[in-house]
Amino acid sequence: MDTLILDGKATAASYEAQFTSEVNQLTTTAEGAKPILATILVGADPASATYVRMKGEACRRIGMDSKRIELGDATTTDELLAVIDELNADPNVHGILLQHPVPAQIDERACFDRIALEKDVDGVTCLGFGQMAMGEDVYGSATPAGIMRLLNAYDLKLSGLHAVVVGRSPILGKPMAMMLLNANCTVTICHSRTENLESHIKQADIIVGAVGKPEFIKADWIKDGAIVVDAGYHPGGVGDIELAPLHGRVKALTPVPGGVGPMTINTLIAQTLEAGKKAMS
Repeated sequence: MDTLILDGKATAASYEAQFTSEVNQLTTTAEGAKPILATILVGADPASATYVRMKGEACRRIGMDSKRIELGDATTTDELLAVIDELNADPNVHGILLQHPVPAQIDERACFDRIALEKDVDGVTCLGFGQMAMGEDVYGSATPAGIMRLLNAYDLKLSGLHAVVVGRSPILGKPMAMMLLNANCTVTICHSRTENLESHIKQADIIVGAVGKPEFIKADWIKDGAIVVDAGYHPGGVGDIELAPLHGRVKALTPVPGGVGPMTINTLIAQTLEAGKKAMS
């Protein structure tokens, strides 16, 4: 069997060309105004700083602007909420990204939920999750929404398939399950404490690895012809799924790196552009 490689890097680059044209058209009609993504980085975590930088670079590549806000390790919940309030009130800011994780003393959920729904381009609010689960037109969590866009870009049939999502985080596993359910999949949600995990995975037509443990899901648990989506990334360039033995045996898979990651950032940019269009119309 020829395994289809779901190339997120190439797919994201194709979308960026389209976004650049849309931004140029928007700025022409809006007298030079551009969509702006505000990014909030709290603390000095190197990985988080890298992710924020990459998101700013993605904005610049298509002609959008980014507003970078950096706060210290000792920032309190109230101080962060005040920053979010200012950005909510700023008509020139169209999307707000609070980089996860924040320092332990901060109530991250309270801060996520303070982001105005129309600026929640990373899809992190409880209100946004609820509306998405109900099939409303809101911005989805960036990684699962990026996965859905990648699957759609390759015209993969999802309706009627049995999807197994391994992971239950509020910004990945749970919204991923709801998006697949909305795409008419039958969905099983598993996690690191699921008993007989292997038996669940062996039934999957679509398997999404989102558990956050390197190669936690073994190749011999996955049936021939499945669609394999690995949302993990760990040192050494491995994901949550043992991918190497699957080549030539499954229908499609996302490589690590170069699969899900580029589509996460691309989706954040796509949703910021959409928010900018709505605000400037």
